Order: sequence, then C-alpha cells, then structure tokens
Amino acid sequence: MSRVTTLPRGRALTRHDLDAMPDDGHRYELIDGALIVTPAPSWRHQAVSAGLFLVLTRACPTDLRVLYAPVDVALADDTVMQPDLLVARRTDFGERDLPTAPLLAAEVLSPSTRRIDLTLKRSRFEEAGCRSYWVVDPEEPSLTAWQLVHGTYVRVADVSGDEEFAATEPYEVLVVPSMLLG
Repeated sequence: MSRVTTLPRGRALTRHDLDAMPDDGHRYELIDGALIVTPAPSWRHQAVSAGLFLVLTRACPTDLRVLYAPVDVALADDTVMQPDLLVARRTDFGERDLPTAPLLAAEVLSPSTRRIDLTLKRSRFEEAGCRSYWVVDPEEPSLTAWQLVHGTYVRVADVSGDEEFAATEPYEVLVVPSMLLG
C-alpha cells in the first residue's frame, strides 16, 4: 500500500517533515528548509562509493568512524544531509544521527546530484565547519578535495586516473581514483 505525503506550503521544511517522508528508495535531504529528493544511485556510483569506503576504513584511526549513506548529518532543524560517505569522531554520534559537522564529507557525483554536491552541499558543509569535503567523479575517474582553512574551503587536490592524493585530513590516507571502481 503506498502512502501519500503532503508537504506543508508557505514555510521551510523541518526535520519533523523529513521524518514523514516515505521509505521508497529515494534519498530525502533538507538544505535550509528546501527538500532535495534524489533517485537511487547507479552501480558505478555504488562501486566507487564502496571502493572509497574500503580505502578510508583501512586507514581509519580507532577513535573515528567511517560510514556511508544513508546517515543523517543534522546541522540544523532545517538542514539534514546524507553525504555518500563521512568520517566523524565516534563520540560525536547521537543515537539517531550525527548532530554536528563530520570531519570529512565525501560525495560521489551522479547526473542528478552533480550541481547540488558541488554547490549547495559543499557550501553548507563549509559553513558548518566540516574540515574536509571530497567529490569523486566516477566517470573520469577523478577526485577533488577541499580543506577548511580559516573558515573557507581551499582546494588541496584535483587528481584523476592513476594520480595519487595523499590526504592528511582527517587522517593520512592514499587515494587513487582509478582504483576506486574496483
């Protein structure tokens, strides 16, 4: 039986409204009260996401945790995002979600999310104080990384194919875009 969800009109959406969304295979996020709905990702997206998860997990210190979507990052009542991957301190997680900015938010680009990942989400994570933001393009393959410096993201890597990115934040890890597809 399908459930019909009616959205309120004339006001920004909140976490409460997000909780009423159906469990239908779509990803529902809020950015400054605006609802962002994206379809299930492609196999290539998922393969790159899994590859990055493995690379990050193998190098992860014990006081941190690597998780993949869907995990809510609740930055405000009107901003709840689900990066494809995140790294955060184990002690920062609540029972339900991550109620603060992660140390790293990583997005794997899809045609339906490219503009949102490169603009809205990047800007919102920067404003929230997320120390590192990475974007992986599975089609090239490539990785672009930004690091927070005095409250502003500075590009620290733009690698593709067999080029290596030797990250130092949130911890030391070597990422080779061509190896992420598996």
